[in-house]
Amino acid sequence: MSAQRTERLLNLLIALLNSRYGLRRSELREKIYDAAASDAAFSRMFERDKNDLRDFGFEVETVTDLGWSSDDPATTRYRIGKESNRLPDVELTRDEWTVLLLASQLWEQAALGPAATNAMRKLQASGSLADVELPAGLQPRIKPAGQAFEDLVAAMHSQHAVQFRYLAGSTGREEERTVEPWGLGSRFGQWYLVGFDRGRGAQRFFRLSRFTSAVSVLTKETFTPPAGFNVRAELDSLPELPLQSAVVDVRKDRLLGLRKRAAPVLDSPDGGTPDGGWDRLSVPYRDAELLGEELASYGPNARVVSPEDLATAVQRRLEAAAAFLAAPAPSYMFSDGSSGKRARTRTSEDQLKRMLQLVPFLVHNQGLHIQDVADRFGITRRELEADLLILICSGLPQGYPDELLDIQWEDDHVFITQSLELNKPVRFTVDEACALLTGLETLNGLPGVAEGGALESVTLKLMAAAGEEGLRAASLSGPEVSPANTASLETIRGAIAAGEQLHLVYFSAQKDSLSERDVDPLRLYSMDNTWYFEAYCHSAAGVRNFRLDRIEDLQPTGKPVSPPVLPDGGFPAKLFTPNDDDTLVTVQLTARGAGLADDYYAERTAALPDGGLVAEIRFGSTAWLPMFVAQHGGAVRILEPSVLADASRDWIEAALARDAG
Repeated sequence: MSAQRTERLLNLLIALLNSRYGLRRSELREKIYDAAASDAAFSRMFERDKNDLRDFGFEVETVTDLGWSSDDPATTRYRIGKESNRLPDVELTRDEWTVLLLASQLWEQAALGPAATNAMRKLQASGSLADVELPAGLQPRIKPAGQAFEDLVAAMHSQHAVQFRYLAGSTGREEERTVEPWGLGSRFGQWYLVGFDRGRGAQRFFRLSRFTSAVSVLTKETFTPPAGFNVRAELDSLPELPLQSAVVDVRKDRLLGLRKRAAPVLDSPDGGTPDGGWDRLSVPYRDAELLGEELASYGPNARVVSPEDLATAVQRRLEAAAAFLAAPAPSYMFSDGSSGKRARTRTSEDQLKRMLQLVPFLVHNQGLHIQDVADRFGITRRELEADLLILICSGLPQGYPDELLDIQWEDDHVFITQSLELNKPVRFTVDEACALLTGLETLNGLPGVAEGGALESVTLKLMAAAGEEGLRAASLSGPEVSPANTASLETIRGAIAAGEQLHLVYFSAQKDSLSERDVDPLRLYSMDNTWYFEAYCHSAAGVRNFRLDRIEDLQPTGKPVSPPVLPDGGFPAKLFTPNDDDTLVTVQLTARGAGLADDYYAERTAALPDGGLVAEIRFGSTAWLPMFVAQHGGAVRILEPSVLADASRDWIEAALARDAG
């Protein structure tokens, strides 16, 4: 879609919305379309534009004179009802707004984050946003499952089949699968795709962590999911994998975190004993792929004795990492002023959707500064002004000045006085309904939020407002976000509210050591049910993040926090807080690992032809980066600095040499 077509669609929409009796094709052709176009060209454009408006959710009605055929263009008229595709007014209480804000903020910067933002903007334009405060220092959020998750959500909602390579848990073989994606959900801490496997002719479950390639969307192949499909109900029938034990040799005095959940092996299954300098441990696990990812990161400091499938999982990751490290470096170029966030192509459809949100937003938020409006919509001032220039040139066909959209921003404050029936937001899209309703479902069980009736009542109100799109939200189900250690969470919440200092004994996985610290707690946040708290650490003299499940001991000191200490930035809280004096590392990511650029807050990215990208990321500590490369098994490698690239190569080679020996 070109800008010209965007303007034409907007004018067509306004004309059909503001016509009580409808407009004939001849009238529309004369007033909106190029009258010099041929009959065939006009017919194609008009039919395509009607389909586009229907895709936006507007129902184009056909009206015929009594006694005349609907096939006669001379007597057929078109209009759009004023309430077509309009979001009903949703009145929420203060407590309901609080719960809804928490639910909308669950999504990380990738995945359904933009959809949740759009949905909240529509709700704010359909009803008054109460002046609410979120629970002190509490920011739960959903950890996205990478690019595969985003591609599957898009294919699921557009009802297109997908293809990907998959490592089957039952056979250990890697195969290509063609699947109709019916639903996505989290179970046992893992994301699963539930869909119809065309190769096997039956419904199957696919764990996203077993995908070994990027997802290809078959845009020319569509499907219809089963009526009433509910992914949560399907996943509830999925049994948890049985608990098993792995025998692993670990270098003495290394890997304290692994040792905490392991036990010494007295009788080895192979009758042998580890070499000097090693301890033999029994490690409980349920999934060989998950434990294999962790053990691969330990490089030459761990080796699998049994079972064989676990050893194979580790070996496969190390070999894939070695092969990626040996591949030629790609050619790339960072564009001037490029941001670290992965660029997503903006289309004219995106612009029209944005303008349909912009008009009701301005109606309900008169006089905002133009930069504030641009920030609310996540665009530049220049992009916003381009939208406004199209809007003020749009209106009733060949109408008078008072029949055009009237928007003024001469003093940098935006006012709208003529909205031409665009003053109400359009209905939720499927993505938007899923983002909010799945977020609300995910909050169930979170201490301090699930209690009371606000969560249930706001869910019912949104289901009613979302209509059919709300029913389709059953195709997505989020993870558990309630923490395993509620005692630590409540202690930290209390300290945040009281402004009290904490003393903790903490295990650092990167340094493989325990330390004691006094900290000023700032806020709590989560990735799924893994909870962190951000605090000013007096030992490090800076803001740090601590995982609750790595806290050995936690006690209030009775001392007040040291002002002024503020959380680092706004929502979402950053798990990694880069500083200007951190090491700038250039990494290459495959299409499968591209989501890591968002996870680690890349400063700049450059897209590659194969769907991967090169990213610049700042790291405060670089000693653990060889583990990072090994863990992701061929999805990431370091390009610069060369000393870090060499260190990761040495780490992988030492691990492979250990297994070969």
